[in-house]
Amino acid sequence: MAVPASDSPVVLRVAGRPVARYATRPELPVRLSPRPYLHPVTTLAGTAVTELTPPDHLHHLGVGVAVPDVEGYNFWGGRTYVRDRGPAELDNHGAQRHHSFQLRDPDGFVEELRWVAAGTELLRERRTVAATELTGTAWALDFTFSLTNVTPEPLSLGSPATNGRPGAAYGGFFWRARKESAAPQVFTARTEGESEVHGRPADWLALAGAGWTLVLAGATDATRRDPWFVRTAEYPGVGSSLASAERLPIPPGETAVRRIVTVVADGRLGRDEAAALVRKAVGQ
Repeated sequence: MAVPASDSPVVLRVAGRPVARYATRPELPVRLSPRPYLHPVTTLAGTAVTELTPPDHLHHLGVGVAVPDVEGYNFWGGRTYVRDRGPAELDNHGAQRHHSFQLRDPDGFVEELRWVAAGTELLRERRTVAATELTGTAWALDFTFSLTNVTPEPLSLGSPATNGRPGAAYGGFFWRARKESAAPQVFTARTEGESEVHGRPADWLALAGAGWTLVLAGATDATRRDPWFVRTAEYPGVGSSLASAERLPIPPGETAVRRIVTVVADGRLGRDEAAALVRKAVGQ
């Protein structure tokens, strides 16, 4: 059976070069909380900077949005952290379902998604993604998502941290980076190292591996207030935490919006280079 053009993967291009593939309807086990994702994402020179279903965390799916607790439903994948019990295998996984594209071009798209669990639509998402050339060795992925509560009741987003596991405030925009023999370097404008950067807000955060650098920046006031979730020693991953110290409420009909711009660069950037590229990417 032919795949409808609107459902086929999107290939993002910068200066004519393919830099990312977006899967709209991936066939994944329910336990992985199926959802659209970007993978592979590459530098302009072709170096891959994402991983898909790696052995250490099968539910890590390249670049996308994942939330471990939407009113008790798991849209992250894997086990669910239960207060006073710990990680547990529960039959509570939701799925993000591609609905339609409002725009679909070689340099970006606007997509509508439905977040569904137990046969009920909880959230409606509008996702806007754009790829822009910055220099001959760097480009930017501009990723905005808007989550609207379409239920008649209040709902909230949580994380293992809000459910009793300190330091595990993952959930929101998440980038699973390429795992290499050595852990990547992580730094901000003022500090460096996983222990210093994790769990704190910063205007931007850089993750530098062997021949590549990612520089992530919050591009709205709300996004800049969200702390960064960072892992380098166990695995390379960075996210912006929607629910760090407390749950994020979304009343009926209301919308939570976040925008992350990521510089994808060849080579290992220093602080000054990273800051300059972020300013160019975000338009500040």
